[in-house]
Amino acid sequence: MAAVEVGQQGCEGHATYPHYLVVSMQLLASQVPGAADNLSPEEARDLDELVPIRNFKKGTVLLGAGHVATEASYFLAGFVHRYYNVDGNERTTAFYTEGQSIASLKSFLNQVPADHYLACVEDCTLAVWAYAAEKELFRRHPRMESFCRFTVENDFGTAQEALASFITKTPEQRYLDLLTARPELVQRVPQYLLASYLGVTPESLSRIRKRIVGKAASMSSPTRRP
Repeated sequence: MAAVEVGQQGCEGHATYPHYLVVSMQLLASQVPGAADNLSPEEARDLDELVPIRNFKKGTVLLGAGHVATEASYFLAGFVHRYYNVDGNERTTAFYTEGQSIASLKSFLNQVPADHYLACVEDCTLAVWAYAAEKELFRRHPRMESFCRFTVENDFGTAQEALASFITKTPEQRYLDLLTARPELVQRVPQYLLASYLGVTPESLSRIRKRIVGKAASMSSPTRRP
C-alpha cells in the first residue's frame, strides 16, 4: 500500500457534511469545563470552511513512516490502526474509531517525519485538519484550541494507561480489559491485528479466546448435587 496525502490519492469524493462535525464538536465542547454547550454560528461556519470531510477506502495509508504529518483528523466513521514496521513485521499499537481524534502528534506539531503508519482498516469518513487550517481556526476562535487541547490530554492519558497495561498485565488480562472497555473492537478488528495489538500470535489469541469461553461456560453450568 502506498502512502497518500489526505485529500489526494485514496480519497473517494469530497463531501461536506458540516452537521456531522458540528455535532461532534458540540459534544466535545460539552465535556470541556467552562465551555458553552453549543458552537456559535460563526464557529460552525468556519469549521465547514476550514475542516473538509473526506472519505477514504479500506487499505488507504493515511501516513507513512518517513513522511511528515501535514494533517490530523477527527473520526466520523470507520476504523484506523497505527502500526510500526519491526524487522519486516507490522506491530499494531493503537486503534481509532468513531468520535476519536487521530494524529501523529510529534510529527504534526513539530513537522518532523513520523516513525509509524496510519492505515484504514475499514472505509473511513474523516474531518481533516490541515496544519495551516488549524492555526487559522484557532486564530479566529481561540476556544477551539481549548477543545483540541482537551482531546489531546485525554488521548495522552489513554495512551499512558494502555502502555501501563501492556507492561504489567498478561495478554489474557489485556484481552479481557479490551472486552470490557471497547467490546465493539473485538467484533470489528481482524484477528491478526488484534493479536498484534495484544503482543501475541493469532494462534495464541485463539487459545486465549477458547480459554475464556471455557471458563465462562463452566461458571454458568449448574452445580450438580450428590
